[in-house]
Amino acid sequence: MARNRFRAPARASLDARVFAHPVFAGCARHRALLSGPNWPTISHLDELLSREAGVRFIQQDDALLGDGEHYETRIHALGTVATRAENWHDLFNALIWAMHAPIKRALNARQVAEVARHGPRQRSRAQCALTHFDEAGAVVWAAQPDLLAAWDAHDWPAFFGQRAAFAGGALRVRIFGHALLEHALVPERLPTAKCLVLCGGDPENWQERLAAAISAGVALADPQELRPLPLAGIPGWADGQQAPGFFDGDCFRPLRDGRRYPAPLDGASGA
Repeated sequence: MARNRFRAPARASLDARVFAHPVFAGCARHRALLSGPNWPTISHLDELLSREAGVRFIQQDDALLGDGEHYETRIHALGTVATRAENWHDLFNALIWAMHAPIKRALNARQVAEVARHGPRQRSRAQCALTHFDEAGAVVWAAQPDLLAAWDAHDWPAFFGQRAAFAGGALRVRIFGHALLEHALVPERLPTAKCLVLCGGDPENWQERLAAAISAGVALADPQELRPLPLAGIPGWADGQQAPGFFDGDCFRPLRDGRRYPAPLDGASGA
């Protein structure tokens, strides 16, 4: 049976209190763009965000699409991001550009290189990895590797049971994917993120380290690098986490036979 395509709630019907959820913590300084009664225009987004983002946001319409440019090559060549009006997906994409421009630039440069190598109609394994992370990615920083052992085994109660590590900052989750944010508009069905992991180093430098790893091709050469992280398991992110059977939910899947995750990236160097 085909899965139903996700439809984001209409802005007028959305309870603005949803943006108080931790999944939207990174968007806090732009909350007015999300929770106000009216959609920001594309020109307003461009005015507010383009300096931070390092790109311009332009309205996607038939005339723009008629130029024949690939979405990624247009960004690379012209510095313009085609953006649909009154659209949650594209609004979150613009915010991620403003908040995480070094990573977005690294992803775009890699995508353009892959398009040049394989053509616009084929998708390489690297392109799939880059797109999965761009859309649904999160970054997990761990102070030391032993904090990841339960995750390696998909022992979800043990991994998320490290509540002191999450609360104290030894395990940190940063949401990156704009589609992930869009899906989180329905908080009772929190999605599963596709994660890259950094271990050690300064947790505040994660963005620069990750951008360097992506640019160098050290990260996101294959989708199998990405670890699933059910966001509902993060302490405090969902109700009922202490209830019996909570971790029997569909999103908390067992590890597939033969599945092994790569070592985390070095948080001190990005390698």
